[in-house]
Amino acid sequence: MNTTAAGNFSQAELDKFDELAHRWWDPQGPQKALHALNPARLGYVAARAPLRGARVLDIGCGAGLLSEAMAREGADVTAIDLAPELLKIARLHGLESGIKVDYRQIAAEALAAEAPGAYDTITCMEMLEHVPDPASILRACATLLRPGGRLFVSTLNRTPAAFALAIVGAEYIARVLPKGTHQYRDFIRPSELAAWLRDSTLVLEDVSGLVYEPWRNHARLSPRTDVNYLACALKPALP
Repeated sequence: MNTTAAGNFSQAELDKFDELAHRWWDPQGPQKALHALNPARLGYVAARAPLRGARVLDIGCGAGLLSEAMAREGADVTAIDLAPELLKIARLHGLESGIKVDYRQIAAEALAAEAPGAYDTITCMEMLEHVPDPASILRACATLLRPGGRLFVSTLNRTPAAFALAIVGAEYIARVLPKGTHQYRDFIRPSELAAWLRDSTLVLEDVSGLVYEPWRNHARLSPRTDVNYLACALKPALP
């Protein structure tokens, strides 16, 4: 497991997701649940930050589900990931769809050193629970955002309900996610996320639940945050 600032990643996690790359865009494939989550995630972002004409960074973009969706809404999207097979599939799908996204294989911390204050909006969805040092990602986000910009995060709460639904239910019973997708110890409580955001000088504006209904393969926002949740944080404008 690599925890240096330039490589805040687990190689085992990257390998796991690379193995799923070839079926990432299959709505009935291993990422079926992610396809269902995507409209709800996009709606949450679009309701809080204008996308048309905005410079947007998608961190941990995978094969580009959200990246393409935001670009389709008129955003100028840069999307980064450290999994090479996922980025290869993302670029190929972009050629097929005709939707332009700038995909780069680079760590968030390294990009922050290159492009401080470059982005109006940053998304980091279903990614923080897969890295050794989530707080390092949030510090990089704070650097990458312009003053007045917003960060959007989605992750899993560390609760018995999340263990039951996101691991036992989703991976072993309903099998809507591949076994081993998540590790309970890596789930993040909203209070922990809020503390990391404060330490990064970001202001938490909202936490909303994200409920996935596997019986109809649909996701929606909810007041319930004990399993999946979304969060929005603001980088305060300069005085």
